[in-house]
Amino acid sequence: MKLYVISLAVGLLVGIIYAVLQVRSPAPPAIALIGLLGMLIGEQIVPSVKRLMEGEKITVSWLRSECVPKISGVEAKPVVVAKAKAEDDIA
Repeated sequence: MKLYVISLAVGLLVGIIYAVLQVRSPAPPAIALIGLLGMLIGEQIVPSVKRLMEGEKITVSWLRSECVPKISGVEAKPVVVAKAKAEDDIA
């Protein structure tokens, strides 16, 4: 039940924001898609802040493995760093 109440509250908040911005609801497709993208990116702020508060760095590899799949819906491909580093060490 709690999830439904939270969903309703967020929906009300978005409705208020739409009214303030004078955007009709449902929003035109481009505005709606940009809003959805913002929501997906915004969801990644909390894990990033938690990671920083724990004293861990936010690296490109962490972003690729944790954030990009959640935003794009596509699983991250593993990056082969060890092989490239080994080739640099030989040269």
